[in-house]
Amino acid sequence: MIKNVLSKVFGRDKKITDDDAKELARHQDAAVRAQLASRPDLRPELLYFLAEGQSHDVRLKVATNDAAPAQANLLLAKDNNDQVRMELAGKIAKLAPGLSKDDQDKVRRLTYETLDLLARDQIPKVRQILAETLKDVAHAPPDVIGRLARDADIAVASPILCYSPVLTDQDLLDIINNRPIPGALSAISQRTDVAFKVTDAIAASDDVDAIAVLLGNASAQIREETLDRLVDRSVDIETWHRPLVNRPHLSVKSTQKLARFVASHLLQALAERHDLDPDSAQAVASIVRKRLEEMDAAGPEKSEAKKAVDEAVAMERAKALLGGGQLDESAVDTALSGGDYALVAAALSLLSGLPINIIHKTVVNQSAKGIVSIVWKAGLSMALAVELQSRLLHLPQARILRSGVGGFPLSPSEMSWQLEFLGGD
Repeated sequence: MIKNVLSKVFGRDKKITDDDAKELARHQDAAVRAQLASRPDLRPELLYFLAEGQSHDVRLKVATNDAAPAQANLLLAKDNNDQVRMELAGKIAKLAPGLSKDDQDKVRRLTYETLDLLARDQIPKVRQILAETLKDVAHAPPDVIGRLARDADIAVASPILCYSPVLTDQDLLDIINNRPIPGALSAISQRTDVAFKVTDAIAASDDVDAIAVLLGNASAQIREETLDRLVDRSVDIETWHRPLVNRPHLSVKSTQKLARFVASHLLQALAERHDLDPDSAQAVASIVRKRLEEMDAAGPEKSEAKKAVDEAVAMERAKALLGGGQLDESAVDTALSGGDYALVAAALSLLSGLPINIIHKTVVNQSAKGIVSIVWKAGLSMALAVELQSRLLHLPQARILRSGVGGFPLSPSEMSWQLEFLGGD
């Protein structure tokens, strides 16, 4: 008898009677109860009964079951097993559009309460799953989105701050003006079509990295007078130079100022800007020629000495970030976006444990396999490796290695060999 009942459970395309389901819900084998809990045709009261059980494997199946009643979901939002709550978060987030704490429908109100509980969960990973799922949901509950956007963990707040259409400009200004966590302004700076009043607030801050990201965001709306002020501040902030040089709608005055202090590899880009009138273009070109002549007169020894100093300064900055626990993928991506390649190289060296000369050798040789291997060794993502191939190695799209099975296109043994090869004379 029980064998026949079990065959019905494990054959999920077969119907199961209420009596059989009740019998199996009390089965001593947790694996049997877990299989039962995964059935989409199980009655809500039995799913609630299973959600109250001792086995977290069974509760995990209920948490992922779309047929689970709202009462069971609310119960599992308070579960003492982190994995159960994480799985529940992924499911409940998909039910979020249109939910409200004031909803008169009992089921929808219970679902909102479950969502709200998960948004307050003590485990960041639970909140992060919610944020990743809700980041581009247009009709997600505003109060839940607001809570996630102000989360103390940047891994939770960042997806919402970067992408959520629910956040208003006033929401963003409130976050900017109320001691945001590190990385929050950089996340906001990446949004599409950042409004003038938001960019003004970011530009007025002391967050150098966020401003670099903002300047590199072509869709961000930045007033000409704001850009002029940033140019004045940028003399000693090298990470701003490239995005400023490439920024559209620079005033003639600011373009000429930049020509007087940006590095030589950026001067040509300034001279070739197409948004200047002929007289202004000629004035900028004159400044550029004078700067290049001065550099040529200084000789290669001075240029090499300056390069060595710049690299030493970049390594000290990278060590300071590492000591503060801030040298991560986000920091490398920000430096890359701002054209601070010396800091990128120093960060890759410290994170991978490889000598800086290996990083330089890889860049000079434009080795796609080499940079992918370095990123793997540093514990960073393949997505960043793709960006590094494009921006740091300046490889054409056809030569860029992209994600493979398991993330990286090379096997661990292949990447280890690449690193040994790069370390050779």
